[in-house]
Amino acid sequence: MEASSSGTAELPRSLSRRTAPSRATTMMIDRPNEDASAMDSELVPSSLASIAPILRVANEIEKDNPRVAYLCGFDSFFICRFHAFEKAHRMDATSSGRGVRQFKTYLLHRLEKEEEETKPQLAKNDPREIQKYYQNFYQKYIKEGETSRKPEEMARLYQIASVLYDVLKTVVPSPKVDFETRRYAEEVEMKRDRYEHYNILPLYAVGTKPAIVELPEVKAAFSAVRNVHNLPRRRVHLPSNAPDELRKARTRSFSDILEWLASEFGFQRGNVANQREHIILLLANADIRNRTDEEYVDLEPSTVTELMDKTCKNYYSWCKYLHCKPNLRFPEECDKQQLRLIYISLYLLIWGEASNVRFMPECICYIFHHMANDVYGILYSNVEAVSGETYETEEIIDDESFLRNVITPIYQVIRKEARRNNGGTASHSQWRNYDDLNEYFWSKKCFKIGWPLDLKADFFLSSDEVTPQNERLNQVTYAKRKPKTNFVEVRTFWNLFRDFDRMWIFFVMAFQAMVIVGWNGSGSLGDIFEKNVFKKVLTIFITSAYLTLLQAALDIILNFNAWKNFKFSQKLRYIMKFAVAAMWAVLLPIAYAKSVQRPSGVVKFFSTWTGDWKDKSFYTYTVSLYVLPNMLAAFLFLVPPFRRIMECSDMRIVKLFMWWAQASTLIIILPKLYVGRGMHEDMLSLFKYTFFWIMLLISKLAFNYYVEILPLITPTKMIMNFHIDRYQWHEFFPHASNNIGVVVAVWSPIVLVYLMDTQIWYAIFSTLFGGIHGAFSHLGEIRTLGMLRSRFESIPIAFSRTLMPSEVAKRKHADDYVDQKNITNFSQVWNEFIISMRSEDKISDRDRDLLLVPSSSYDVSVIQWPPFLLASKIPIAVDMAKDFRGKEDAELFRKIKSDIYMHFAVIESYETLKKIISALLEDEADRRAMNQVFSEVDMSIQQQTFIYDFRMSGLPLLSDKLEKFLSILLSDYEDQGTYKSQLINVFQDVIEIITQDLLVNGHEILERARVHSPDIKNEKKEQRFEKINIHLIEDKCWREKVVRLHLLLSVKESAINVPQNLEARRRITFFANSLFMNMPNAPRIRDMISFSVLTPYYKEDVLYSEEELNKENEDGISILFYLQKIYPDEWTNFLDRVKDPKLPEKDKSEFLREWVSYRGQTLARTVRGMMYYRQALELQCYQEVAGENAKFSVYQAMASNDDDQKAFLERAKALADLKFTYVVSCQVYGNQKKSGDIHNRSCYTNILQLMLKYPSLRVAYVDEREETADAKSPKVFYSVLLKGGNKFDEEIYRIKLPGPPAEIGEGKPENQNHAIIFTRGEALQTIDMNQDNYFEEAFKLRNVLEEFNKERVGRRKPTILGLREHIFTGSVSSLAWFMSNQESSFVTIGQRILANPLRVRFHYGHPDIFDRIFHITRGGVSKASKVINLSEDIFGGFNSTLRGGYVTHHEYIQVGKGRDVGLNPISIFEAKVANGNGEQTLSRDAYRLGHRFDFYRMLSFYFTTIGFYFSSMVCSYSSYPSFSILISILL
Repeated sequence: MEASSSGTAELPRSLSRRTAPSRATTMMIDRPNEDASAMDSELVPSSLASIAPILRVANEIEKDNPRVAYLCGFDSFFICRFHAFEKAHRMDATSSGRGVRQFKTYLLHRLEKEEEETKPQLAKNDPREIQKYYQNFYQKYIKEGETSRKPEEMARLYQIASVLYDVLKTVVPSPKVDFETRRYAEEVEMKRDRYEHYNILPLYAVGTKPAIVELPEVKAAFSAVRNVHNLPRRRVHLPSNAPDELRKARTRSFSDILEWLASEFGFQRGNVANQREHIILLLANADIRNRTDEEYVDLEPSTVTELMDKTCKNYYSWCKYLHCKPNLRFPEECDKQQLRLIYISLYLLIWGEASNVRFMPECICYIFHHMANDVYGILYSNVEAVSGETYETEEIIDDESFLRNVITPIYQVIRKEARRNNGGTASHSQWRNYDDLNEYFWSKKCFKIGWPLDLKADFFLSSDEVTPQNERLNQVTYAKRKPKTNFVEVRTFWNLFRDFDRMWIFFVMAFQAMVIVGWNGSGSLGDIFEKNVFKKVLTIFITSAYLTLLQAALDIILNFNAWKNFKFSQKLRYIMKFAVAAMWAVLLPIAYAKSVQRPSGVVKFFSTWTGDWKDKSFYTYTVSLYVLPNMLAAFLFLVPPFRRIMECSDMRIVKLFMWWAQASTLIIILPKLYVGRGMHEDMLSLFKYTFFWIMLLISKLAFNYYVEILPLITPTKMIMNFHIDRYQWHEFFPHASNNIGVVVAVWSPIVLVYLMDTQIWYAIFSTLFGGIHGAFSHLGEIRTLGMLRSRFESIPIAFSRTLMPSEVAKRKHADDYVDQKNITNFSQVWNEFIISMRSEDKISDRDRDLLLVPSSSYDVSVIQWPPFLLASKIPIAVDMAKDFRGKEDAELFRKIKSDIYMHFAVIESYETLKKIISALLEDEADRRAMNQVFSEVDMSIQQQTFIYDFRMSGLPLLSDKLEKFLSILLSDYEDQGTYKSQLINVFQDVIEIITQDLLVNGHEILERARVHSPDIKNEKKEQRFEKINIHLIEDKCWREKVVRLHLLLSVKESAINVPQNLEARRRITFFANSLFMNMPNAPRIRDMISFSVLTPYYKEDVLYSEEELNKENEDGISILFYLQKIYPDEWTNFLDRVKDPKLPEKDKSEFLREWVSYRGQTLARTVRGMMYYRQALELQCYQEVAGENAKFSVYQAMASNDDDQKAFLERAKALADLKFTYVVSCQVYGNQKKSGDIHNRSCYTNILQLMLKYPSLRVAYVDEREETADAKSPKVFYSVLLKGGNKFDEEIYRIKLPGPPAEIGEGKPENQNHAIIFTRGEALQTIDMNQDNYFEEAFKLRNVLEEFNKERVGRRKPTILGLREHIFTGSVSSLAWFMSNQESSFVTIGQRILANPLRVRFHYGHPDIFDRIFHITRGGVSKASKVINLSEDIFGGFNSTLRGGYVTHHEYIQVGKGRDVGLNPISIFEAKVANGNGEQTLSRDAYRLGHRFDFYRMLSFYFTTIGFYFSSMVCSYSSYPSFSILISILL
C-alpha cells in the first residue's frame, strides 16, 4: 500500500480495523434490478462530488483492466478502490460534511474485505503497467478517435483519460512518470475543453463533426459571435507580493464576445457556455428564414438588428418611461454588428445568471442599463481599447463576481421580504412581493441605488425581525417595514367593487332607472321620455356620484400602506379625485333638490342649502357637466388608436390632460404606470365584443324589467298601502310599524338574481357565439367514420395544401406525378400516425393493416387507398360480375367505376396479383404461361370482349381459392416441405380454376404459350407450376403486398367500424377534420420558428413499478386489474404485441410497466408525447432534405445501407436539433438521486432511463452542495442541466445560484424559472406534468408556430398561442367523466369565445405557446409571489396582456390533458382554483386590468374569471331569502 498512499501521509496506514456494519449499510440501499457498482458512483455526498467521475471511470474501464479499475474506484463486486477513498479523505479529513462519514465508512468496509486479495496485485510493476495502459488508451482511443468518433464519445474518453492520469499521479511517484506519459497528459489537458459534454452544438469539436455544426446558418452565427476584433484585454495591476494564483489569472484570454464580457464583468463559465449556444441558435434560426441561398458565410445585417430590437424592446420602453437616455450607443466608425451582439449577449448573460431576479424584468433593465454604459466606457473611453490592446485596472474579476456583487444583494432583499410572509400566512400588506420590488424600478428613485450597487441604499436596508432587549427571546416584534409599491393587496370583499366599479355603478344605475320607470309609469319603457319620469330617472347620476365617492375613498384607504412610496403627483391625484368626487356627491343632490317643485324629506334638506335660487335647469346643466368626462371616454373608446397614442405619449400637454381626466368623476384613465398602456384592440375586434355585450345587456335588462321588476311593482305598492294594525313578524321585526320588512323580503331575491343572472346570460350567449364561430372555423365537419370515408379522397390534397411547404402546396394537382407525390407525402405521415397508434395499443394488428397505405405505391397504376376504404369492394365486384346479365363490357365497367374505391380496388388487386404470381414462379415456362393468361385478360378488356372470353360464374370460386392461397402464404410454418406442398397444391387449384372455370379457351392459351416457348424441345415432362419461391414472403415489401391483397379479398364486411377503439376514432377524425380548417401554410423546416417545451416536475410518478401495478387497495383491486377492465381492447392489443416467444421476460415486464404508466398521469407519458414533436420534425426534415429520393419511411432509410440516405437522415436530425429542445425541470432530481426513500429512488432511476431512451431530452435540476467541509456552513445551490450519456446522466451546464430558488415563491413558477435559461428558440410551450401529445398533432406544430408571423388587423402579433386540449381521463370513473366534460367545455368553446370575440383569453397553465423572447424579457411565463399568485399561470397571461401582449386560441391542433379522477382530488383542485380566483381579486393585476380595459372588455374579464365564482356565491345565498319567503307563505 506504500505506492498508493504516497500522496496522503495522514491516511490510516492499516485497513484491518473493524468498522460498524450499521454505518456501512446506511450508505447502501437495497435496489433490486439496478447495477450496484454503477449506482454507487451516483451516491457520492454533495461535498465530495468531484469523486463521482472517478467512480464512473472505474466502471467504464474495469472490464478492460480490472487492476487499473482497482486503483480508480469500484469493481463489479462493490470493491472500493483506494484512490476514491484517498481523495475523499483529502477533501474532508474530519468527515464533517453531510453523509461523508457514512460514505468513507462504506469505502473502508469494502477495502477491508478485499485487502488480502488486492495486496498481491500491488507489485512493483504497477507503476509501469498503469503507464503502459494509459499510453495504450491514449493511442487507441484518443488519437485515433479524433478523426473517427463523435464529439460526445470523445468527451467521455477525455474524461476517462484525465481521471486515469490523476490516478497515475497518485500511484506513481512523480520522478517515475516517463516523458511519453507526461506529453500525452499535457495534450489531453490542452484539448479537453474542446470535448466537454455539450447540449446541442459541439462548437469546438474537431475531427468528425455532427451535421448541425456544418449548417451554414450555424457557421455564420458562430463566426459572428467569435468576432473579437479590437476588443481590449483586461490586465489587473497587482502588487509585487501578490500570490501566484492571482498572477496567473491577471489576464484572462477570450475567444468570443461572451468570454470577453465574462472577463470584464465576472460571469460564470456555465452561464457563458449556455448563453453562447443560446445566442448562436437564435441567430442561426432567424438568419436562415426567407434566405434563398443554401450556402453563405456571413449573417444578414438585419438578423442581428431584429434580434436586438426584440431583446431590448422592454429596456427601450423602460428608458422612455423614466425619461432617461438608453445606454445603447453606436459610434460612427464602430462595428455595429459586433456592438449589437455585445449588447444582446450582455443582456442574456445578466438574465441567465439572475435566478429569482428574473421575475423582476425592470430590475434587470436597471442592471443592463449600467452595464451597457460600462461596456461603452471600456470600448470607447480608453485609448488602448481602440486598437484592442491591454489596459490596466485595479479590480480583480473572477467567475462569480457578477453573482456576488450584483445578483446576491438583490436576491437577499427578495428572500428577507419573503420570510416576512410566514409561509404565506401573513397579510399581503405586511411584506413586499416580487411585484413590489420590481415596481421600485418604475420610478427614477431607483437610480439612488447607484452603480456599483450601494448596499447602504434604502432599497437594501433590511426590515427583518428584531428582538428588543427588554422582550423575551420568543416574543417577536418587527422593525419598521418598508411600504408597498403602487398597490396594496388587502383581503376584503370591497375589492370586487374597487376593481370593477364601473360595472357595479352601471348595474346599480340601470336597476334604479328600471324601478323608477316601472313605479312612475304605465309599465312601458317609452314612459321614460315623459318629463316627470325622465327627471326622476336623472337621479341615477346622484347614485353614480356617491358610488364614485366610495371608490375614491377605497382607493385611498386600501392603498394607504403604499402612500410613503407614492410620488407627490400620485398623492395629489388621489386627493383631487376624492375631492372632486365629494364635490359632485354634494352638488348633484343640491341641484336636484332645487329642481323639485314641492320637496320633502332629504330633498327638502338639500334644497335649503341654496336659498331661493329658482333656476330649475340647474340640475340639467350640472348633469351635463358631470357626464362630460364620460363623453370623452366614449370618444376615446370609439377611437382606440387615439387613446393608445395618448396613453403611450410622453408629451407634457398630454400628460397634463390625462392627469385632469384622472381627477374626474369616473375613472377613464388611470395614473400612468409602466404597464397597462396601449392595450386597446383594433376597430374590428372592438366592434365584435361590443356587439356581443350590447346584445347580452339588452337581453338581460329586458328580462329583468319585464319578468322580475315590473311584475313586483303593483304588489309592492299594494303592500306599502296596506294598513296592518298588528304585525305578526315580531320575531324578525319587533319594532316594525310599517310594511318595509315585507318589501325587503320580497325584493331581496330579485336583487340577488339581478346581480348574478348576467353570468347565466353570458353562458347562453357564449354558447351561441361559440357555436357559430366553430361552424365558420369548420369544426366538426368530420365527426364520424362515415364522414371520414366520404371525404378521404380529398384528404391528401388538403394535407398537401396545409401541412407541406408552400412550394409543394402550390403545384398544380392536374399533373399525375404531383398527385402521386402528394399521396406519397401524405402516406408517409399517415402510416407513421397509424403505427404510433399501434405502438400505443390503441388499434390491433388487423386494424393497423386495414388503415396502412402500402409503401410500394408506385407499383400499380392507381392510387392505393387504405384497405379500410376498399374493404368488401372486391367481394361486391365479384358478385356484381357473377350476376351481370348485360351484353357489353362497358355497362359492367360503368357499374364498377360508379364507386371510385371499388374501381381502384379491382385494378389494384389485378395488378398486384400479376406481380405476386410472377415473383413466386421460379420456372420460366410457368411464368411465360401466366404472362400469356394475363395478356389475354388485358386484350379482352381493351377490345371490350371480357364478358365473352371469361365465365363470370367462376369468379367467386377463384376469389375463395386466392384467399386460401394467400392465407397459407402468410402463415408461419415449422416443416418447410409440408408448407411448400400445401402452397403448391392450392396454387395449382388456382391455375386450374383460371384455365378451366374462368377462361373460355384456357387450355388453348396455355398450349399456345408452351408452343411458342424457345425451350420446347428440352422441356421435361413434369407437373406444371410446382416450382414456387416460398422465401419471397420474407421480403418486407412483398409481404406488405400479399397482406394487402389478402385483406382486399378476405374482408367481406364494410369495415365501417375500423378502428374499433373510440379514442383511435376520435384522433383520426379530428386529424382529418383539422386539415380542412383555417391554418397558416407550413413553412420549410429551416424557415420555421424554433421552439422549446418546458415541463415542471416535482415528485410525481414517473413510471409505475411492478409492485405498484399489483398492489391491491382496500377493495382488493390493483391498478393493473382496474386498467384491464376499463381498457379491455387496448389490453388485448398489448397482449398481441408482446406474445412473441422470442421476447425476453424482462422486456415484457418493462413493456407492461410502460403500458400501465402510459394510461396514468405520469411523467413518462408526458415525455413520450412531447418527443413526438421530434419524431415529426425528423420525418418532415427527411421529406424535405431527401425530396424525390426519400424512402417511404424514416425507418426504411435508417435500415438502408445507402450513404445518401444516411446523409439525409443526419441532416434531418441536425435540423430537428436546431428547431426543437425539450427540458424537464426535475427540481429535486439531485435529492432523489441520493435519497434512501424507495419512491424517490425509483423516480431518479426512471428519469435516468428516460434520458437514456430519448437522447434529445434534457433534465434541469437544483443541486444542493456543501462546498466546504464544515457541516454548519450554508449550502450552495446550482442550476444544472443534464442529458443522457452512455450509462449515466452527463452534466452539461452548472450555474451557481445566490441561494435556494424555491423558498421564496410558489413552487411551480420557481421550478419553471430556474430551468427556463436552458430552453432555446423563439417560442416556448409550457406543458404540465399530466399532459400528453399525439404524433399526428405534432406534425402540425410548424403551422401553429406561423401564427406568430401571421399578419393581423392592428399590426399586433400574438405573444401567446392558446391550443385546444383533449381530456383523456373521462373513461376512468363517473366523476372523471363529469370532470372531463366540464373541462372540455372550457378548453374548447369557452376559450374559443374568450379569444374571439371577447379578447380576454389569458394563460391557463396548459399547452399554450409563448413568444419566448417577449416573455423572458418581461418577467417570464408566470408569476411566483407567495399565495397571491396561487393560480400562477393566469398571472402570466395577465402580465402579457398588461405589457401589450396579444393572446389567441387555435383549435386545429390539440394536446392531451389529464384531470383529477377521484372525489377528493377533484374537490382539492376546485378549491385551489376558487382560492386562486379569490387571490386574483386582491391582486394589482386584476385591479389594473379592470380599469385599463374598456367597459365591455372589462365585463368580459370579470364574468370569465372572478365573476363566475362571485355569481355562484350569490346564487347560493339567494336561495335563503327565497326559502324564507316560501316558508312564510306556507305558514
